Amino acid sequence: MASAIDAANSELGQPLQPEHYAASPPSRHTAMYEGSYEDNMMIRIISAFILATVSALCLAAGQAPLLAESAPTRHVVVPGDTLWGISGTFLKEPWRWPEIWRMNRQEVRNPHLIYPGDVIVLDRDAQGNAFLRLQSARLEPQIHSEMNEEAIPAIPPNVIRPFLSDPLIVEANSLDAAARIVATQLDRVFLGNGDLAYVTNADPAHRDWKIYRNGKPLRDPESNDILGYEAFYLGTAKQLQPGNPATFEVRSATQEVGFGDRLLPATPPPLIAYVPHKPDFAVDGRVISVYGGVDAAGRGSIISINRGTSDGIEIGHVLALERNRVIHERDEQGDKAVVDIPPSRIGLLFVFRTFERISYGLVVQSEGTVDINDFVRTP
Repeated sequence: MASAIDAANSELGQPLQPEHYAASPPSRHTAMYEGSYEDNMMIRIISAFILATVSALCLAAGQAPLLAESAPTRHVVVPGDTLWGISGTFLKEPWRWPEIWRMNRQEVRNPHLIYPGDVIVLDRDAQGNAFLRLQSARLEPQIHSEMNEEAIPAIPPNVIRPFLSDPLIVEANSLDAAARIVATQLDRVFLGNGDLAYVTNADPAHRDWKIYRNGKPLRDPESNDILGYEAFYLGTAKQLQPGNPATFEVRSATQEVGFGDRLLPATPPPLIAYVPHKPDFAVDGRVISVYGGVDAAGRGSIISINRGTSDGIEIGHVLALERNRVIHERDEQGDKAVVDIPPSRIGLLFVFRTFERISYGLVVQSEGTVDINDFVRTP
């Protein structure tokens, strides 16, 4: 039995050759086992079965993450780095970041924080599989009970910070009771940075405010149901003198601010730790809006999709942006025919905020424009 096992192990290390199946003079394989021809054939059949099983298990496990070209062996984290940017430094598919870190689902949701000065090292295990490990530059022991702003973010915070605590999705008419601009400095039509506004129903206890405008309803392109109403963020203001109306100064304006716009007390944005990862289920949704009232998006744009927490979408999910195409032509009989072309990937979306039926994401990669009704799918 021991010699049979040795022969089988020898077969696992060598590809089966055509001559193995013929009655030919003893080769180095048969020399290791002096049994009958039938016994040798049985061992080869078992070996082939083992090889096929191992191959099937490898395919079932999925292909290992592919390293980026010229991936470094180490990366020193500097201020301004993001997890997405570092992911792209090491991986061709940055959304596979948890795999190369060998994170479980709990670690994906509550990852260890990475700080400037830390060193990320690309290493390999005994089987030659690549993985990342953290070599901290800190010499003294530290305990972090909550996220520190010094930790590097998943994606650029300056782009998404205004959207982390804003009421992006509101119920119909929910801003009607909010503080309201009733007059402007010197009767100007629109206000900008440093201009004064006069506001009614402003709580004197709050000095810092954010300015909004009632937005359009967001409809599901598949069912035509209204999923929510989008509130447009216009900027920030500070209450200078309480009253009714109170005197406010516009501190920053992303768009023109004017009569009738609404204000809500500013709240600090939540500091959420999340890492880029793909959903472990099939997603098939649509782009329903491009934030800011435009019809097309590009890299760095904020878009919303018709999938939310009720569909399993979570913060940190990376989704492929795709465009379905059809062409109209005539067949051999001259009749009109529709030909479906395989979907083409036009970008990647990083989800940073979720609601029950809607999610918002940052377009982190794009080839051309991303349009309303384009598809979002598992990459």
